[in-house]
Amino acid sequence: MIRFKKVRICFFFIAIVFLTIVQIADATTMNFTVHGGEEVTKSVSLAFDSHVLIKFTVIGQPDNALYFYMTYPNGTVKEFGKVGSVNYGFVCSVEGDYVLHFSNRASSEDKFVTLDYEVQHYIFGIPQMLFLTIIIVLVCVAAVATFILMGKPR
Repeated sequence: MIRFKKVRICFFFIAIVFLTIVQIADATTMNFTVHGGEEVTKSVSLAFDSHVLIKFTVIGQPDNALYFYMTYPNGTVKEFGKVGSVNYGFVCSVEGDYVLHFSNRASSEDKFVTLDYEVQHYIFGIPQMLFLTIIIVLVCVAAVATFILMGKPR
């Protein structure tokens, strides 16, 4: 009975440690309107070495485009120009807030934007989901081995 309590306490401790270390992947989809003559900004907080994929599509009259640029935490600006859709992926080299700027200042017509971005975290250079799968498999193998060794007569 004492061994079972020790195993249960160890399992509980390991579960808490992994829950505090591992970050959950973020995926967000949102729709918003950029009114004529205005600019809308969306901020995304990213950790170092996060893999990010940003996609958006613009719908509006007379053209389906607006000016888009990103501001990195270190002040660098990435210009995309006047675009109607973007599919841009990158790896974060600087931790902090990345700001997405949707500018419709050159037009008096409203534009509807569908934004979708996904942030995938890596742990020790391994994608988070693969890392968690490996941990689950190792815990299951350890539990089966413990069960088999505890059941053998001596």
